Amino acid sequence: MPYIKFRDLNMFYEDMGIGDPVLFLHSHFSRGILAFSSQILPFQGAYRCLFPDFRGHGRTLCEDLTWDSRRIADDMADFMDALSIDRAHLVAYSFGSTVGLYLASKYPEKVRSLTAIGAGAYPRPEGSEHFLPEALIERNDTKLIQEITARHQDAHRGSWQEFLRQTVADWRAHPALTDEEWAAVRCPAFFINGETDPFGTCAEMKEKIPHAKIYEVAGSGHRPHFVTEQGKEINERMLDFIGRV
Repeated sequence: MPYIKFRDLNMFYEDMGIGDPVLFLHSHFSRGILAFSSQILPFQGAYRCLFPDFRGHGRTLCEDLTWDSRRIADDMADFMDALSIDRAHLVAYSFGSTVGLYLASKYPEKVRSLTAIGAGAYPRPEGSEHFLPEALIERNDTKLIQEITARHQDAHRGSWQEFLRQTVADWRAHPALTDEEWAAVRCPAFFINGETDPFGTCAEMKEKIPHAKIYEVAGSGHRPHFVTEQGKEINERMLDFIGRV
């Protein structure tokens, strides 16, 4: 399980499969492989699958622990350069979808396609206050504290409080693409949202990127690609879309 060094980062990633590269972009509270456990076997049979841990997440090590969606998009562009990958398909989930949008907008030459699950067109800060460290301590949510500490021990050097503060700050501020940035996303795009997803809708993504393909998942919320939800169907649809690009 390799690390790769560039700039101030020693980035942990998992690399499996052979074929055209697919870069998987994980969600806020997760890390590379955890957000896409249901995609590993179906995708690695046809593609080279890359699962990096973002700056400040998982097992990635770095000097500067400050991050947001835009900075991580720049990191992903540099990650591709460090691996000599000219272009990749992006498969993104939640916060990773925001990273993918910034990446596709700023570095269009690097993105063959963007598949985004649980994407939104604007920030939805409602409920974020419940994930501030003070709120977890007040309600004695030791389970979440232990999970965050264990999951991001290496990246945040044990400071689960700082991890959550930065997560909430990013949650509240992004996505925040300008009209010009939305227009710059010209790659083939596929947006998948559950019909009860509180963080975004297919309709709003189609409004921002009219050429995109969309699929609203009946009976699902924010994570329809999980094995406990509609993982098999979502995998088939994603693989079909990427295969047609």
